[in-house]
Order: sequence, then C-alpha cells, then structure tokens
Amino acid sequence: MSASPADRADRAAADRGAEGLRWLFADRVVCVVRAPVLPSASALCEALAAGGIRTVELTFTTPDVLRHLESAASVPGVSLGVGTVLTAADALDAIHAGARFLVTPGVLPEVAAVARDHDVPFLMGALTPTEVLTASSLGAAAVKVFPASAFGPRYLRDLHGPYPDLQLVPSGGVTAGNAAEYLAAGAAAVTAGTGVVPPDVVSAGDWAGITRRATEFTGGLT
Repeated sequence: MSASPADRADRAAADRGAEGLRWLFADRVVCVVRAPVLPSASALCEALAAGGIRTVELTFTTPDVLRHLESAASVPGVSLGVGTVLTAADALDAIHAGARFLVTPGVLPEVAAVARDHDVPFLMGALTPTEVLTASSLGAAAVKVFPASAFGPRYLRDLHGPYPDLQLVPSGGVTAGNAAEYLAAGAAAVTAGTGVVPPDVVSAGDWAGITRRATEFTGGLT
C-alpha cells in the first residue's frame, strides 16, 4: 500500500530534521563558537569544515549572532546552528535566520516545543539522570551532557546503564587530548570549544590557525 499524503509529509519533515544533524553524528563532533568579535561567519565555517568539523554552533552570547547566522546559513558542506537558546522567542528568531539546529544549556520545554513545531532538531542540555531523561522525552535528537568536565567520561558510561539507547554529547572541558575517551565511553559525538576556536583567534580572523586546530582535534577522535 502506498503512503498517504499525510504520511509522506510527516516523513519529509522528519528527513529535514535529521539533515540538520547528519554531519554531527557522521563526524562525531560539533564546534561551539563564543567570541566577542566574529569578522566572517562564512570564513569561520569554511575554516572549520576544512579541518573536518562540518557542524558549527554559534551562540546567543555572540553579538549580532542572528546577522552572522543569516550570512553563513548557506555555506556549502556545513550545518550551522545556534546555541544558548533560552526562550521560545530566541528559538523562533534563530529558525527564521536559518538555523539548522538549536542547542540549549538546560532543560527548556518551551524551546523544545518551538523546535518540534518547525521540524528543527535540537540538542538539550542536561546533567542529572532525571534531566537527561526529561530532555530526551521532550524530543531532543541528542542530550548535551553539560558540564561534562564535572564528572568525566566515566559518567557517560554510568548514564548508559539505565539509558543505553540515548544519544549523549558531552560539552564543557572536552579537548583534543580527551575527546577519544568520551567517545570510547559511549558519546555519540563530542563538543569542541575554545581549544579549536579561541576567542582571540576568531576575532583576529586567523582562519588557517582554526583549520589547523580543527584538524588536530578531529585527528584525535579515532
């Protein structure tokens, strides 16, 4: 029996949502960018992709983040999203600016509702077992375990005891030196931060330096 128009529409929406995080799970890394000055979001994305990081998260802590998102949303070979999404209004603004995915620092049902309504995948921040389960039940494509440095890689193994099928993405304190440990502990992907995109290097527009750092980080994932 052929699928109904409604079923085909639902499947298409799911495919659009999955596309936003396809490279995250393929490359097993997302880079979160926090910088007071961002000379060119497009050049930054291209520099990270050249180093093997194709999923990039700008944040609402960066001035004019929506303008930067709009300017780089169509960079080929990159999935660009927005993090530190705290409200439903933030979520709507980010989606309208072209965000392919959203990231929250904590469990925020109102953000989850907006993301679901617009078929945009999201990572929801959580730490305790209850928060992790709540984030997953709200429809998170993956749970951002933050701050991961508080407990280290072993904590992911512990969480996978009761929650063996959850996609966990540690964030905070993940470096080129310990990223492989988190993956070995069951992380679906890891979050690269200032080790790859130091704010001063981003502000200076040192794209070659960022590509080098991204390459070093991704080289340690296997």
